Amino acid sequence: MVLSTHLTSPLRPILAALRWAAPRQHRGLSTPSGPRHTIDLGGIFPPLATPFSPTQEVDYAQLEGNLRRYASIPFRGLVVLGSNGEYPYLAPRERLDVVSCVRRALPRDRLLLAGSGCESTHATIELTVSMAEAGADVALVVTPCYYRGAMTSTALVQHYTEVADASPLPVVLYSVPANTGLDLPLEAVLTLARHPNIVGIKDSGGDITRMGLMVHKTRQEDFQVLAGSAGFLMASYALGASGGVCALANVLGAPLCQLDRLCREGHWQEARDLQYRLIEPNAAVTRRFGIPGLKKAMEWFGYYGGPCRAPLAPLSPPQAEELRGIFSANGWL
Repeated sequence: MVLSTHLTSPLRPILAALRWAAPRQHRGLSTPSGPRHTIDLGGIFPPLATPFSPTQEVDYAQLEGNLRRYASIPFRGLVVLGSNGEYPYLAPRERLDVVSCVRRALPRDRLLLAGSGCESTHATIELTVSMAEAGADVALVVTPCYYRGAMTSTALVQHYTEVADASPLPVVLYSVPANTGLDLPLEAVLTLARHPNIVGIKDSGGDITRMGLMVHKTRQEDFQVLAGSAGFLMASYALGASGGVCALANVLGAPLCQLDRLCREGHWQEARDLQYRLIEPNAAVTRRFGIPGLKKAMEWFGYYGGPCRAPLAPLSPPQAEELRGIFSANGWL
């Protein structure tokens, strides 16, 4: 039986550990039976940038300031410790402190998704249990990739099944091949979608055909597909995606929520016009300039961006000028 997400805090890690130690009836490729988590992932989730001070310490005061500004935007929830949060550059204690900080500031009706993917299954389970203790509602688990040549469909299904079996939180799969060099295979996704504690996937690959197949072939499951980028958000909605986890929402959160609403209400021409204006800025703060570009753009829209952690370098003045020109050309500045 899947553990409730409403267990009292002290019991979560104990019961999760007991479940992990207990004999498994459905490890590997088999499909477990039992009740599923019911959780609505429909809407926009910004994958929060982690603010750092000039000395590259996590700046919790600035994080709280950004959260106050985001509170007026109708996000479905927030994602912490994703790729845009510089997750690989944070120490274990910092990761938990960031989740706790965001949870304290976030209304209970908004979901908190927290990245807990590690290279080993064991470490992923431990961190997921800790994320539950820190206040996360959902675990976002990226594909392990260091030994990517060995990460076959069988290995990945085994990994995610064991994580989902032991997790006190519902699990969202996370495929981000631009960063990992590994696309979670479609057949693995379809197998994992049947697990009662795996509720969806954030797919950042941008293959619309693949996303459409995920939606189509998981219709009998309580499984939701989230677009991992604002550049193909409207196309994803047209094929039945539930929502989006979009880096650009750190900067243009209100317009992305407007696009979400237009698509849901069937105003496709207005949605198309808005989507066109988001494509170039989105590419600029993801593929073109990455997190340094995202943080620079945040400054122009009233948020704290600040420095990245080394070895990520800040934009050069010509790069910043080019980035600003892209936002201006699309009517955002």
